Amino acid sequence: MAFVNRRVVTIDWGDCDAAGIVFYPRYFAMFDGSTHALLAAALGYRKPAMIARFGIVGVPMVDTRARFLVPSTFGDDVTIESQVTKFGRSSIDLLHRLYREGGVLGIECWETRVWAAPDPSRAGAIKGVPVPAEVRAALGHAQ
Repeated sequence: MAFVNRRVVTIDWGDCDAAGIVFYPRYFAMFDGSTHALLAAALGYRKPAMIARFGIVGVPMVDTRARFLVPSTFGDDVTIESQVTKFGRSSIDLLHRLYREGGVLGIECWETRVWAAPDPSRAGAIKGVPVPAEVRAALGHAQ
């Protein structure tokens, strides 16, 4: 069963546009934070320790899309549920669902990220490397 992480986010004044609703790029920043919160909750340590442990540079995004259903406004407390839906060799597909008060689904966001390490064949470059079995298992996806 896939590991699901939930976190509550309070919508700040700076997240909102002139219409008083969340400016859509701010949601993607919230989902980025939710990806890292998911990994930290599943693995038991935060991003700096994950980078050191696995010799990676991170898990950069390579694709994303979202479906916006109900807007959020200043002061709302929203709950973001995040989980991995699929692993490739070096890719991780995630689903984030943002719920407003009362369990109303406001947004669904899909991401594809890559488990990335330095590429020793090209200075300053990175490349996708296999996602470790330990990470797959922690997120509820055995190899």
